Amino acid sequence: SRVCGYMGLDSAGSSLAETQKLTFEEQGFGCAKALYISDTDKRKHFRLVLKLFFGNGQEIGTFHSKLIKVISKPSQKKQSLKNTDLCISSGSKVSLFNRLRSQTVSTRYLSVEGGAFVASARQWAAFTLHLADERGARGDFPLREGYVRYGSAVRLICTASGLALPPLIIRKVSKQCAMLDVDEPVSQLHKCAFQLQGSDRMYLCLSTEKVIQFQASPCPKEANRELLNDGSCWTIIGTETVEYTFSETAHAALATPVMPHWPQLTGGGDVAMLEVQGEYFHTHLKVWFGDVEAETMFRSPKSLVCVVPDVSAFGSDWRWLRYPITVPLLLLRDDGLIYSSSFTFTYTPEQSFLPGHSSSSALRATRHRVPGNTWWLHEHMQPLTTPLRAKPPGFPRSGGESAHSSQIQHPVNPDGSGTGSTTWRRPWSWCRSERGAEAERLLPSSEVS
Repeated sequence: SRVCGYMGLDSAGSSLAETQKLTFEEQGFGCAKALYISDTDKRKHFRLVLKLFFGNGQEIGTFHSKLIKVISKPSQKKQSLKNTDLCISSGSKVSLFNRLRSQTVSTRYLSVEGGAFVASARQWAAFTLHLADERGARGDFPLREGYVRYGSAVRLICTASGLALPPLIIRKVSKQCAMLDVDEPVSQLHKCAFQLQGSDRMYLCLSTEKVIQFQASPCPKEANRELLNDGSCWTIIGTETVEYTFSETAHAALATPVMPHWPQLTGGGDVAMLEVQGEYFHTHLKVWFGDVEAETMFRSPKSLVCVVPDVSAFGSDWRWLRYPITVPLLLLRDDGLIYSSSFTFTYTPEQSFLPGHSSSSALRATRHRVPGNTWWLHEHMQPLTTPLRAKPPGFPRSGGESAHSSQIQHPVNPDGSGTGSTTWRRPWSWCRSERGAEAERLLPSSEVS
């Protein structure tokens, strides 16, 4: 569907009248050429704010640029590395534009269209400016770090297409002459020229919409200067890009949003199942545990069932962890739209051991269904779910406890002996202390010692 937007500055008192409308009907981009900062605005940095809407008036979202530094005019001082705020470093993103006789209506930008370099009056392009090592073998131009200085060999690579210009020597421009003996750092909004490396005074030049080579003339009075034409003089400025994505969904717009209410944990052994109850579910939804997708089955518009991922999906060192792992529960539509929820899922270890401890005393944690735990989740409806752990064979037990009573869990030392003093957290499980004779049901985050 049709998209339009309004762009302005991030000033607190800005109104719609101070924004510029952008349309994308005839081209895949929009330009806000009339934005400016007034003389009374003393900020040194600002952000651009873009609000996008569908044609029916539905708001897509608000998007912010990175911080933009305010530069009133190019520095006329000789640049040095003592103040690097305006200097351009290797690997920076820059834009180049040409303005004939300083007329804004004649501004053209170096750009790439159809696999070729052009001088575009409509759209600017970002280029990565790299310092090239001039000592490299012929045909090989290894890149290097540092601030770009005049007289250096550079590479310009289009960030969108990857198309690169031949190796160039960047020259400072003064009074439409290329300065051959200047080696100061390149600064924002400086005028510069780009000589093709190894050529006989050939410079990058524009002619209407074409990018061509121009041969400069030697300056008759000064050997360290070469005469240029208007099309060979470029202004350099740093650029930043920020990318956002939003969904122009192929699904019909939902009259009501997907709403997960609460999860219910069922199953046991190595397969624990989680049922998510809610409203307006459909077959295009998947349950995610953090950044791990779960195998999901659609039951009805009010129920989804998924297999709880194994804890090993969240890190290779899970065997040695002494603390729970908590991940958010999310619903993800197959077109990438995410429905967040207030629920999290916690993997709680039985007992963890660091590498180097005796393997004979290690406990293997597995998921297990405790009788009544589904009722507990439903009754308390807490935004937290925990796969339960069965006791492995040989787990220490006190008198009066049957060997198969898996709902009783005891604290033990790493050597396997019961101490009656270890602190445990066991949401949605049955626990009792070594000193207690009665089992007690714990609320989330309760402790038994």
